[in-house]
Amino acid sequence: MDKYWQIIPHITQSSGSLFSLSSVRRKKAPTMTSTKTQNGKSAPSDAERGANRTLYVVFLSLVIDLLGFTLILPLLPSILDYYGTKQDTLYQSIKDSVTGFRELVGAPDTPRWNSVLFGGVIGSLFSMLQFLASPIMGAASDVYGRKPVLVISMIGVAASYALWAVSHNFTLFVIARIIGGLSKGNVSISTAVIADIFPPEKRGKGMAFVGVAFSVGFVFGPIIGAVFSRYARDQQEVFYTVPALFALALAVIDIIFVLMFFKETLPENKRAKSISSGWQNTSHLINPVSLFRFSSVTNTAARDLSAMQKIGAVYFLYLLLYSGLEFTLTFLTHNRLNYDSMQQGKMFFFLGTIMALVQGGYVRRIPAGKEVKIATMGMTLLIPAFVFMAFAHSASMMYIGLTLFAFASATVVPCLTTLISGFGGTNQKGVVMGVFRSLGALARAFGPVLSSIVYWSCGDKVCYISGAVLLIIPYIMLRKIKGSSHSA
Repeated sequence: MDKYWQIIPHITQSSGSLFSLSSVRRKKAPTMTSTKTQNGKSAPSDAERGANRTLYVVFLSLVIDLLGFTLILPLLPSILDYYGTKQDTLYQSIKDSVTGFRELVGAPDTPRWNSVLFGGVIGSLFSMLQFLASPIMGAASDVYGRKPVLVISMIGVAASYALWAVSHNFTLFVIARIIGGLSKGNVSISTAVIADIFPPEKRGKGMAFVGVAFSVGFVFGPIIGAVFSRYARDQQEVFYTVPALFALALAVIDIIFVLMFFKETLPENKRAKSISSGWQNTSHLINPVSLFRFSSVTNTAARDLSAMQKIGAVYFLYLLLYSGLEFTLTFLTHNRLNYDSMQQGKMFFFLGTIMALVQGGYVRRIPAGKEVKIATMGMTLLIPAFVFMAFAHSASMMYIGLTLFAFASATVVPCLTTLISGFGGTNQKGVVMGVFRSLGALARAFGPVLSSIVYWSCGDKVCYISGAVLLIIPYIMLRKIKGSSHSA
């Protein structure tokens, strides 16, 4: 649902755009000129046909990947319950730490709420690893090409699923999540691929497909995971084994598909000359201060750098709040509405369907320069969404909040990603998108823990109301950015 989240059209010069681009210099993207047919209609050029073919390959690859990635979502509360019954040193150690923290702050000992805090610690692990790995993979793809780095990333994801399938203790499960987190660089590389093959004026259509892929994954992935989990239980097997094996099968299919059909989009003459400087600047890529400054993006005009920094700050604050409440959503419905894995799967199916409709029917038609306006509208609707969730004690009221939540999921991050994608030269796209995704991963690394602490110590209502109130901060920042365009 953000993470879930991504389109990358471009910024153009207009009264409603974020920045006036008359003074912005960028390297020219591939030119796509159409020829006229006998009936007067434009026929796609060879470049357009090639770009469209690559777009479809990237889209299908992401769909396959995200189906496997989302299988675990409705299973997480049950997975924690399952490992809680096992004798495992790592699980007990983390549980003891949670208990000690609870006693230190004097929070109530509520078993269901304790699982929220415990889950928050586990949930942050994956994104923290993404935060560390994503910019490095992006920089590597600028030097070695998109395809080899993409395939390596996918092999790591497949290995994590294989280990998950046999993780009969909590330690193996954590190792699987570590491998998966370090390998999850395919999304940032895919967005760089789209920036490679489309010029700015064509990029909106191409990047909308990335957002639709996320929506499709969230429509079908969680419900498939819930169905396979129920099947495994009926067969008296460990409930997560079949979903894990299915995720592994999807990952292997994805690797074969990319090897067969994906063609490299970054030719050697356009690649960065050496990664040595990238390795030397790794500290800048994982240093939060340097990330907010976009320090690893070099040879950039001061105006462009300032623009990236503003967009990155809004993106981080928004995702910090969004990801935390998104993570606790399954625990909220489990604790308050007694949802099981199947009901959780149906909830994600509903969310994904709304997201797909918004992405496919609305977001891809957003004119260039209107991204800030749509992102602001998405944040505006997310505030009442959190309020509805805070007081929802019935499925109908919860689903009203989920509808608003889904619209924000389909618009805010995609539009912010759209804005940032217009920056960076041909050999810097991977770095820009890697840093941007790392800011999101950093927000997601802290969001679940912070939100879970509030949920656990103050209750679910306070947690969601606090999120709604704090969301005003990135909203105001985004409004100010919008205002700056008029004076530019």
